[in-house]
Amino acid sequence: MPEQELNQKLLSDRKILFSSLRRNIRSGPVLRAMERVPREAFVPTSERPMAYLDVPLAIGDGQTISQPFIVALITEALRLQPSDRVLEVGGGSGYQAAVLAELVPEGKVVTVELVPNLAQRARNTLDDLDYKNIVVEDAGETLGCPWRGPYDAIVVSAAAPNLPSALISQLAVGGRMVVPVGNRDQQELVCVLRTGEGVSLRMLGPCRFVPLIGREAFPTSF
Repeated sequence: MPEQELNQKLLSDRKILFSSLRRNIRSGPVLRAMERVPREAFVPTSERPMAYLDVPLAIGDGQTISQPFIVALITEALRLQPSDRVLEVGGGSGYQAAVLAELVPEGKVVTVELVPNLAQRARNTLDDLDYKNIVVEDAGETLGCPWRGPYDAIVVSAAAPNLPSALISQLAVGGRMVVPVGNRDQQELVCVLRTGEGVSLRMLGPCRFVPLIGREAFPTSF
């Protein structure tokens, strides 16, 4: 697609997308943050014509970038404050991390990715876009990134079979986590609030994510 035609399509699709999101997402700060992040920069060239459709897109290595509505729903549920420290598990191409970073200009976003290829591409994209408050970490044996915690909020961008206790322990008291919980084919998006007595849960609706791999997760991606 010629560059001028592509730009016109992206502009048109973008207007339609945010008009639709405004009907379902109440948080003005979340919507404005998403409007500031160029989603087309976080997908492969072949997927760019579809960057502002409300659908997940392939980003390589068997991974996807979540549909904008799900990103908005998750981000809204976190109720972020400007100085919050946020962890994302399953960073992918870096898009969700960029949205989070827009909402915590005085804080920090730590995003952890299992696939080295994707982690490096995310670093490059986020550097190109001049995000100074994001750290991209390669995933290790421990789920999450406890040495940079505790966190005020955690986003898990992959499906877990159960609530991961390793991540709950990385939440500060009063911290919020959004995680898809279920089997490989269908999950429920769960918002977890850590309190002094334990956790309280709120269900946000059905969803479908790629599986979380490792401890307290699925053993392989196959």
